[in-house]
Amino acid sequence: MKDIIVRVADWHKDFSAIQAIRKSVFQEEQGVDPNLDFDGEDETSQQLIAYLNGEYVGTARIRYFDRNTAKIERLAVLPVARGYGIGKKIMEKALEIIANRNIPEVVVNAQEYVKSLYQQLGFQQEGEVFEEAGIRHVTMRKKLR
Repeated sequence: MKDIIVRVADWHKDFSAIQAIRKSVFQEEQGVDPNLDFDGEDETSQQLIAYLNGEYVGTARIRYFDRNTAKIERLAVLPVARGYGIGKKIMEKALEIIANRNIPEVVVNAQEYVKSLYQQLGFQQEGEVFEEAGIRHVTMRKKLR
């Protein structure tokens, strides 16, 4: 049995783990420029951290644009922890947090190869495929109310 926990991260306590996960997934695995990943928005975003059997394995951040729109970004799960539904659990936690703030709309720029995850969660694609950091993405949106 795999013990998966997703919680809001403590910036000071957890940020080194968040950095390590994102560096592994985005920079080392996908070749994303560190300056594109760490874009200065982390301190003003709400960070989530996921554990698998007590080890840090996944993360995402939520940026609040205004009272009507939030964006979930930087969803990353370490390769060793993939296949356990951790990305979905992180997204479900993020959606719960956003809904509890009464924000009616959530946006993601999903990497095209994982857009089915977002579709399972009720997101709908809008617009065409575009490249961001050399990776094919689609904008997806979900109404929470």
